[in-house]
Amino acid sequence: MQQDTQLTEGIDKDLIVGEPEVEYTTLNLGPTHPATHGIFQNILKMDGEKIISSEQTVGYIHRAFEKIAEHRPFYQITTLTDRLNYCSSPINNMGWHMTVEKLLNIEIPKRVQYMRVVIMELSRIADHIICNSVLGVDTGALTGFLYVFQEREKIYDIFEQICGARLTTNIGRVGGFEREWPEKVFQLIEKFLKEFPKVWKEFEGLLTRNRIFMDRTIGVGGISAERALSYGFTGPNLRATGVDYDVRVMSPYSSYEEFTFDIPVGENGDTYDRFMVLNGEIWESLKIIRQALDKIKQEPAGVYRADAPNVVLPNKKEVYNNMEALIYHFKIVMGEIDAPVGEVYHAVEGGNGELGFYLVSDGGRTPYRLHFRRPCFIYYQAYPEMISGSLLSDAVVTMSSLNVIAGELDA
Repeated sequence: MQQDTQLTEGIDKDLIVGEPEVEYTTLNLGPTHPATHGIFQNILKMDGEKIISSEQTVGYIHRAFEKIAEHRPFYQITTLTDRLNYCSSPINNMGWHMTVEKLLNIEIPKRVQYMRVVIMELSRIADHIICNSVLGVDTGALTGFLYVFQEREKIYDIFEQICGARLTTNIGRVGGFEREWPEKVFQLIEKFLKEFPKVWKEFEGLLTRNRIFMDRTIGVGGISAERALSYGFTGPNLRATGVDYDVRVMSPYSSYEEFTFDIPVGENGDTYDRFMVLNGEIWESLKIIRQALDKIKQEPAGVYRADAPNVVLPNKKEVYNNMEALIYHFKIVMGEIDAPVGEVYHAVEGGNGELGFYLVSDGGRTPYRLHFRRPCFIYYQAYPEMISGSLLSDAVVTMSSLNVIAGELDA
């Protein structure tokens, strides 16, 4: 030590070359950034363009849905579910209605179940259109987004004909639908089934084998099947890893067991595989809608709700002319129908994974406890692991392909 000191005596210490000190940059990606597609704050620790670690913040859209639901009659909770994944809100509506029906032990007519399948699969297509076309935007392809967005508007036209709303739909009711579908609805669906496949095939041709798109997505944001399962992944993000879990097949509801369709799966669980799985699911949804329409034609016309007058609103004509219908209408609207004591869990295959409702009833007119199982909340927990060591641009396309919807993060 003394020898080393003697050797360095009289030498400017600034001239001695040692280990370079690494300086990291803290970068906020969000909460208001066009590339995050929602209110997400990602605090990134950066070494140049490389992400060393990250920390995510949720709660920018905290609406306290679960607590609000404890103070609302069951049928008024439907409007809360709209605001979860608002890219496919009718699926949320249907999932909630089926949960209440399971608690009340209501038998739903087959025609109503098939009509629900049509709505849910149209919603799935609308959801996947958004996810994959926005992924194209994040890799520099804006034209495809503008092109297919016109088709999404056609789906909204169908929803508007059924319930009068487009985005947050409040579509359907516990027990079925609020009214029979006008003939215009079936005409619009048939028109969509005829015209949309050509458009979607063109969109796939723009990106699927595009060298720039492939270089930006293959091997980016990958996760193994084991890690995905440990986090609790479901839906397209899990199927992209090679696990063929689909709620519609594993725990059928609304007569999905009667339909023939395939479950698209990937291999690597990366951004490209997620893109391809969503593409495949759109084609399968078109097949399901066609089958559902054929099944609807085989059922008695005019059936659009269950025979449960204590929970299903009567027709206005009956309310004006029948005292019993007037009484039921008053009790339902004023939330004076008591539910049985019990607890149920019901899940549906949402646009981005398993959307579940855990409902506890103490026999009152509102839920004692209600918990939403939001798939996006689970995906976002894995996001730091998926982008660690990647470039900043990779973090953007990874989030985009996960289809994380801000409305599901904090309920």
